[in-house]
Amino acid sequence: MRTEAPALVPIFRSTLQAQVLLRVLTDDRGLTATDLARALGEPQPTVSREVRRLLDAGLLRGEQVGRAVLLRPDEDNPATAPLRQLLVVTVGPSHVLEQALRGIPGVEQAYVHGSWAARFQGEVGPAPGDVDLLVVGSPQRGAVDAALLDVEPALHREVNTTYLSGERWHDGDDPFVRHVRSRPLVALDLSGDPADPAPSS
Repeated sequence: MRTEAPALVPIFRSTLQAQVLLRVLTDDRGLTATDLARALGEPQPTVSREVRRLLDAGLLRGEQVGRAVLLRPDEDNPATAPLRQLLVVTVGPSHVLEQALRGIPGVEQAYVHGSWAARFQGEVGPAPGDVDLLVVGSPQRGAVDAALLDVEPALHREVNTTYLSGERWHDGDDPFVRHVRSRPLVALDLSGDPADPAPSS
C-alpha cells in the first residue's frame, strides 16, 4: 500500500520512501529490509519493493552477508550527502531524538508535539521553526541537556524541551496535558540500542 507524500518534504513519492532513506542514510552499520520493516511497522514486501527502487536508482547499495543483504548508503553518489542532510532536517527529528535519549535513566516516555508533529502526521502548514519535545519521567535534566547538545545543529532547529512527571502526564484534568494530547503527537521509541550513533549534519 502506498503512503502519501510527506507533508514536511513532499518531493518524495511517499512517506515510506523518505523513512527508508532516512534510516539507511543515517545508520553506520547497515540494515536489512527486515530491520526496516520492523522499525517502521510496515509489511516486509512493501519495504522490499521500496528498497529495490532505491537500489536501482543508485542511492543505496546492498552487501551480501550470509543470507542477508545489508543496505548502506552509496557514498559515491554525489546526491547522498545533501539528501542525508535534507532528510535529517525534515522528517528526521523524531529519529534523531530517539537516538539521543535512549539509555538515559529516568526517561519513561518521550514525544514530539507541536507544529513538527502536526506536519509529520500530514497536517499541511508552514515549515516548523522548531521542534517541541516532551520528556516524561524524572531524569537528571543535565543528562538530557548533554544528550541533546548535538541535536540542534544536526536538525538546524531549536529543540524546546518540556519535562513532566509520569503522574502529571496521566492526569486527565491537567490543562496542558489535555491540550498536548488533543493535538498530533509522535511517540519516540526509546527501546533500541543506546549506543546507536546520532546522524551528523
